[in-house]
Amino acid sequence: MRSASLRLSRQATRDTRPELELRRALHARGFRYRLHVKPISGLRTTVDIVFPSRRVAIFVDGCFWHRCPLHATFPKTNADWWAAKLQRNAQRDAEAGRRLADEGWTVVRVWEHESADDAADRIESLLRP
Repeated sequence: MRSASLRLSRQATRDTRPELELRRALHARGFRYRLHVKPISGLRTTVDIVFPSRRVAIFVDGCFWHRCPLHATFPKTNADWWAAKLQRNAQRDAEAGRRLADEGWTVVRVWEHESADDAADRIESLLRP
């Protein structure tokens, strides 16, 4: 197995450290939520944290995999393959956000570098206006 393939196969896609920290912060504030669901039919990706009754979908995105505007890096080895891979991720993210918004959902993207408490504040302001 190529080293990139090996890394990709071992990469956690759910229950990452930033996601767990955010879930703990939200739970401590009394919020209950669903995890890793597709809230609308035909969505290609699952949403990390969902508040179905409020129609709020939260994605916890890694800076590398989702091309964070502050921390995105681009590997030099096999650069064309990585550029295409990361571009597809960004397109999939945009499509998911657009589809959810079209169905009346509020989409929140939390970057892995954000403080869990700051992100929870932002989410709480949506859930408790």
